[in-house]
Amino acid sequence: MRFRLLYSSDHLPEAARKVLPSAHGGFAVDRRPGRGEIYFALPGAGILQISADLKTVRMIETPDVMKKVNLHNTTFWQTPEGTPYLIFPANDAGKVFTTTLDGRLVHTLNTPTADDDFDQPAVNDYFLGKGNFAPTDVEELDGLYYVTTGYSNLDFVLTARILRTSPFEAVWNDLAFGGKGEGPGQFGTAHGITVPPGKKRLDISDRPHSRIERFTRYGHYRSTLEMPRGSLPCDIDYLDHYAVVASLDGPDPSKGAPIYILEDDKLISTIMPKEDLGLQNFKHNHNAVLQKIGNKYYIIVQAWNPGDFAILEQVME
Repeated sequence: MRFRLLYSSDHLPEAARKVLPSAHGGFAVDRRPGRGEIYFALPGAGILQISADLKTVRMIETPDVMKKVNLHNTTFWQTPEGTPYLIFPANDAGKVFTTTLDGRLVHTLNTPTADDDFDQPAVNDYFLGKGNFAPTDVEELDGLYYVTTGYSNLDFVLTARILRTSPFEAVWNDLAFGGKGEGPGQFGTAHGITVPPGKKRLDISDRPHSRIERFTRYGHYRSTLEMPRGSLPCDIDYLDHYAVVASLDGPDPSKGAPIYILEDDKLISTIMPKEDLGLQNFKHNHNAVLQKIGNKYYIIVQAWNPGDFAILEQVME
């Protein structure tokens, strides 16, 4: 699969372009039939929505408490009744925000305290000692939030249980798994977490070990998907038989960081935004998602340090 540049950061509203160099987040796609909008956030600008046809980007009114912090990723989910929500982990504020699609804040999950009882003594001791909480990504599965904490010394996946949605209420749950380490089921930095469509599985990007680790919803380690050595995968996103992995680095840093395309877990394409497409700011890819329009695939990608934004279109010839 080959791709060309369709839209650069010029596609964003002016207020978003002004703060784009500080971009440090990720995307979520509304994959409900007939939808396809994509959501993300920028510090200082708030939540943005990309239209399903990718032709327009609009800003969504965002509470100040969210605009002032870094929202490190975005997750779309819906209740069994079909009510949709967005989740934003604020890594620098130690909070997890839940909003409606129009940006209304319905719940804030705060840093765990010594009063929260997890089934891992190491986790309880960590928060008893007032360890920092730096959530990097969140997924929802069967009424639980699964929260990666890769930017903290903890590096466990924590869970919170959704008690109700009207009004919205969630509390920390006892299940926790992972932890710092190099062995199977442990993390160097648990950076991203993904539930593949139609599965009850958690795919966690263990960035420094260049691997995607797979767990059951009960936190049991199952397998590892190895990525190219030194690629530092930030997250994985699935669509049809394909997956896209945004990498923070590559084997040759002077060429910028790669975006990998997998088909049924096998690497089939490597896209180099900096070297191949001339996107000079794409030294480090932080997040990417796939979208399909007609018979073409598209990659929506965000760079970090400096931040940048691009939409890539599949070349069919």
